[in-house]
Amino acid sequence: MRIVVAPDSFKGSLSSIQAANAIEKGIIGAAQTCREPVEVIKVPIADGGEGTVEAIITANKGEIVKTRVLDPLGREIDSFFGILPDNSAVIEMAAASGLNLLGDDERNPMKTTTYGTGQLIKEALDYGCKRIIIGIGGSATNDGGVGMAQALGVSFLDEEGNQIAFGGGELSKISKIDVSLLDPRIKDTVITIASDVKNPLCGPNGASAVYGPQKGATPEMVETLDRNLKHLAKTIHEQLNIDILNVPGSGAAGGLGAGLMAFLGAKFCLGIKLVTELARLEEKIQRADLVVTGEGSTDYQTLFGKVPHGIADIAKKYSKPVICISGSLGKGYEQLYNEGIDAFFSIVNRPMSLEEAMNNAEVLLEQTAKNVIKVYLRSLNKQKC
Repeated sequence: MRIVVAPDSFKGSLSSIQAANAIEKGIIGAAQTCREPVEVIKVPIADGGEGTVEAIITANKGEIVKTRVLDPLGREIDSFFGILPDNSAVIEMAAASGLNLLGDDERNPMKTTTYGTGQLIKEALDYGCKRIIIGIGGSATNDGGVGMAQALGVSFLDEEGNQIAFGGGELSKISKIDVSLLDPRIKDTVITIASDVKNPLCGPNGASAVYGPQKGATPEMVETLDRNLKHLAKTIHEQLNIDILNVPGSGAAGGLGAGLMAFLGAKFCLGIKLVTELARLEEKIQRADLVVTGEGSTDYQTLFGKVPHGIADIAKKYSKPVICISGSLGKGYEQLYNEGIDAFFSIVNRPMSLEEAMNNAEVLLEQTAKNVIKVYLRSLNKQKC
């Protein structure tokens, strides 16, 4: 019996590797009385947010490079990126410009910047990388990637010829975009965006309206940020002859998707698709008897490119059963029954606070996996358990 374990991270509790390890322990505990050996193939997965570097590095035996960058509020912090054996770089913007780097009272997309993400890209170029994969989930920013571009040499000047300051609140001041000092190594580098969202830059489904509030934006801020991103897109179109306003994915990470496309010529790819390909997940699922996935919270949003949905898409091709074990099951998760997931389980086994569940996620996940797999194994006629 071969079981593929391919979870996402449980945000705030477990990395995808820690989640995979906990599920593996549960499976091993459930299989102790089975005569037929059970093999567990762990494939930690991410969709472009936190854990993307770890997942890809683990699957490809790469290495982590530690560095220092500016966080979303311009403070110097420890950060990192990954280098694969073929000298490709893997970056997650959350390691430099992520919401996880701020306290609740520090969230303010009018001021937060993607400058640190640009510094990570520059570091990768310094390593001689000709291919860079950038996961852009989990952002704290809404600056259209302007900070990222500034770190790489692009100037955004106001009417008096001064460089604008950091943050989405500054974009309305842009009068001229000067790309003459953009790092020349960019033109020889293939850059791929890994994201789990396809939102356009502006409008009711755009970066500001959909994701601004979770980054600390008030309704008034959302209007200002959306207007400012439109101004940025208009200026880019007029001065660089690049139209990124309605390109799918341009609204990802507060418009970082748009900035990467406009200034670095980056191509968009669904994060789950890219990571599963790099992890060679399809060939592993093809040889599996069962697939177990999971994430922190499974609900209707999982339909839009999240890890369990991506895993189920692959498993459906080979008629493999899929079990999803998540921290919680929210509104609309039942829609995923039609997408190839056969059963859902929450690790919360009794009334408890969110804090308690998150603090005990590893044990709860292991216990739930053990119980679920024990039932699964006993249900199989071929198992003598």
